[in-house]
Amino acid sequence: MGERREPEDLTTRARIRDAAMTQFAELGEKGATIRGIAKAAGVSPALVQHHFKNKATLRKACDAYAIDAIRRVKEEGLSGGMANPNFLTLAMQTALPVQQYIARALVDDSDAARALFDDAVRFSEDILTHGTPDTRNPTTDDLHAYAAVITAMNFGLVVLNEHLSRALGSDILTEEGYPRLAMALLDVHTDNLLTPELEAQTRAALRKMRDSDA
Repeated sequence: MGERREPEDLTTRARIRDAAMTQFAELGEKGATIRGIAKAAGVSPALVQHHFKNKATLRKACDAYAIDAIRRVKEEGLSGGMANPNFLTLAMQTALPVQQYIARALVDDSDAARALFDDAVRFSEDILTHGTPDTRNPTTDDLHAYAAVITAMNFGLVVLNEHLSRALGSDILTEEGYPRLAMALLDVHTDNLLTPELEAQTRAALRKMRDSDA
């Protein structure tokens, strides 16, 4: 995995987008302004509007970049990237700043936040449907719900980053704090805490509840 900067990222447009992501993350959609974004990017408000027209257009560009960045990291990680000892370090340099933006975006209950979450669910479902060389196929009979819950779990960790960071003693959205979180998450995903008997009983009870409501 090489340095994750596309040719477009060398442009003024990309610098404005990066500044906007930071402003949206810190101030929220309502608090961020074209003037503030321009100041953070070191350009004039007119230049921001030249590239993005208005704040809504800029927000859409940030959403698209965030989803694409997370997709690229996940796809490479699930397709052999973990074998590269430098992968996680480089992936975190790309993903962690984006995670800060996503955390605030999801807290702001907006059309943009809903679209961001729904797109992530579709991506998760696609990955689960087609699989990757280093992952197993899920055994669920409700793949959409499976993908939605996985997405919510992953995003929930980011939204609750302040509480998790306090509990773990370091900022989980940094290279210092993230490994402990990720190791615990790996343990959670790979452990099976339920006995076969309890799992069967729980499934039977839930199916009965589901079928009675149908």
